[in-house]
Amino acid sequence: MYLKDVDISKEIVQEAFVSLWDKRTSIEKDKNVISYLKTSIYNKSLNYLRDNKKFNKDMLNYEQIFDENNTVETDTIVTNEIKMHINDAIESLPEKCREIFVLSRNENLKYQEIADLLKISVKTVEAQMSKALQIMRIKLAEFIEFLILIIFLIK
Repeated sequence: MYLKDVDISKEIVQEAFVSLWDKRTSIEKDKNVISYLKTSIYNKSLNYLRDNKKFNKDMLNYEQIFDENNTVETDTIVTNEIKMHINDAIESLPEKCREIFVLSRNENLKYQEIADLLKISVKTVEAQMSKALQIMRIKLAEFIEFLILIIFLIK
C-alpha cells in the first residue's frame, strides 16, 4: 500500500469520487473514468505525502504506481455503476438534507445562496451538508473499498 494507512487511503479515494461527481458536467463523456480516478487518487496521494512529510523522498522515484501508457478504454458499465451508487446514496438522504445537497453540488450554489433561497440560516445549511456528506460516506463506503481494489488492480 502506497500510503500505508487504510483510513487515509479510503479518504483520498472518497475525495476523488466527490471530485469526479462535482466535475461530472465538465468532464467529456468520452473520457476514461478509471484513468481520471487513478490520476486523481495518485495526485491526492502525492499531495498527502508531501503535506505530511511522512515518507522517504526516494520512494516517489522508486515506486511507479501508475503507468501513464496503460489506459483502459472507457467502461460505460463502470461509469453507470458509479452513477447508480451515487444517485442511490443521494436518494437515501432525508428530504431537506437531499434538497440542500443537490442545490450545493448540482446547482453549484454557495451556502449563503442556499440559505437565502430556502429562508434558513447558513448554519443550518452547513449542518445539513455535513449530515449529507456523512451519510454519503457511509452509504458509499463498501463501494469505495471495491473501487480501490479495481483501480489499483487495473494496470
